[in-house]
Amino acid sequence: MTTITICPSILSADFAFLADQISQAEAAGADWFHVDVMDGHFVPNLTMGPFIVETLRRLTSLPIDVHLMVENPDVMIPWYAAAGANRISVQIETCPHIFRTVESIRALGCNPGVVLNPGTPAATLEEVLPLVDLVLVMTVNPGYSGQQFIPRILPKIKKVSDLISTTASQAMIQVDGGIDPTTLPLCYQAGAKVFVAATSVFKHPNGIAAGIAALRSAI
Repeated sequence: MTTITICPSILSADFAFLADQISQAEAAGADWFHVDVMDGHFVPNLTMGPFIVETLRRLTSLPIDVHLMVENPDVMIPWYAAAGANRISVQIETCPHIFRTVESIRALGCNPGVVLNPGTPAATLEEVLPLVDLVLVMTVNPGYSGQQFIPRILPKIKKVSDLISTTASQAMIQVDGGIDPTTLPLCYQAGAKVFVAATSVFKHPNGIAAGIAALRSAI
C-alpha cells in the first residue's frame, strides 16, 4: 500500500468548533496538522500567532507542522518552538543566512524545512538540502486558502526530487495549495509525499472524514 502523509491545514477550519474539527480529522487518519503563519508583510494576509499552536498542542498529540510566511522568521522561530511545534519551515526567499536559520530550528528541537514560492527556482535549494528534513513546494502563491493549483509547478517538484537524490538528502517533499483528489496524484507522481490540504478537508461537502478519505484514496 502506498504511504502518503496527509497534513490538514487549520487555515480552513471552523475556529468556533476547533476542538471538534481537530478531533474529527485525527479520527479520520490525519498524520500531521499544518499551521500557516502569515505576517501581513511577506504575504497579504495576517493569521496565527503562537497561541494557536499552544491551543493545538493541547488538542492533539499529532505532529504540528508550522510554515512561517513572514519577513523575519528568525525572530519568531523560538516562539513557535516553545509553543509546541514539531516542524518549522521557512521561506528561502526571506532567509539570507539560511544555514544559520535551519540550524537554529534544529537546535530548538524541531525538524527544519525550507519553502519555495512558485516563482523561486528549485536550484536555490541545492546547498541547504542536506541540512533539512522537509522541502515545501508551494503550488499556489501563498497568502490565502482556496486558490487554484498551478500546474506549471509540477516540473519543479520533479527537479526538487532529483536534487534530493543527487545530494543524498533525506528530505521529504511537501506540497501546499489547491491539493485535492485530482491534483494530489499529479504531485505524487512528481515526487511529493506530504500533502497539505485545507479546503478539501475542512470544507468538504460530506465532512472532514470524507475529505481525508478522498485524498488518501486518490492514489
